[in-house]
Amino acid sequence: MTRGLRWAALGLAAILAAGPAVALDLTKKREPLPDLVLGNEEGNDFVVENKDIELESGKAYRLRIIAKGHQEYKVYATEFFRYIWWNQIVIEHKEIHGGGPPDHLEFDDPGEIAIEFVAIKPGKYTWEARGLESKGVAGTITVK
Repeated sequence: MTRGLRWAALGLAAILAAGPAVALDLTKKREPLPDLVLGNEEGNDFVVENKDIELESGKAYRLRIIAKGHQEYKVYATEFFRYIWWNQIVIEHKEIHGGGPPDHLEFDDPGEIAIEFVAIKPGKYTWEARGLESKGVAGTITVK
């Protein structure tokens, strides 16, 4: 087991050891983050609002990723997705729950995907809209 996976496993074990009631309370007290907005309504598909995000380990968050541009945005944050505890992914008021991280989140049209999670492993992670990084559609997520 790699060192990173050990950190993630220890963090998840701590949450689970505290019992389901504590885990549920933690997710109910989630903090909304500023929206990560890809593109804008003025026709600039490559502008990004709030591209650098800071979090605290052990806290629950809700992040809305909003595509306003007309590109195909394939949002990858592979390491970050691996080192958080996922509560749910919400698309059009429909919830997705699962035991592991998605490979990426994709927008074919303007829309919104919200993710609810608990930050586990401290570190600085990158995210990118694959294929659009050179145009500035990328950023960082720092967990302290």
